[in-house]
Amino acid sequence: MNTDRFSRLNEYRIMWVMVLFDLPTETKKDRKNAATFRKKLLNDGFIMFQFSIYMRFSTSRENAEIHIKRVKKALPPLGKIGILQITDKQFGMMEVFHSKKKVELDMPSMQLEMF
Repeated sequence: MNTDRFSRLNEYRIMWVMVLFDLPTETKKDRKNAATFRKKLLNDGFIMFQFSIYMRFSTSRENAEIHIKRVKKALPPLGKIGILQITDKQFGMMEVFHSKKKVELDMPSMQLEMF
């Protein structure tokens, strides 16, 4: 089997799910809702990329859809939330800077998923 072809296909099959949000924090209830939403993302395997951007590696589009459904079930009553899917190839093309210094992305370790 041609491994180059196989790895290229994987770059387009493996997905990253990014959840971007701006949640209100004016009241105690708002802060609790925001904290609960973040905790649910963390419990589902998302990691914090930036304060209001969480991301999760998914082995396939089908697996990404499972996690997207979980995010939708956890949506807080107020706020603006975006869910973005990108391929591993697209994710690998991202450039990240800390101030003006370019940094390498810390790639999360691959997780074995049983479901």
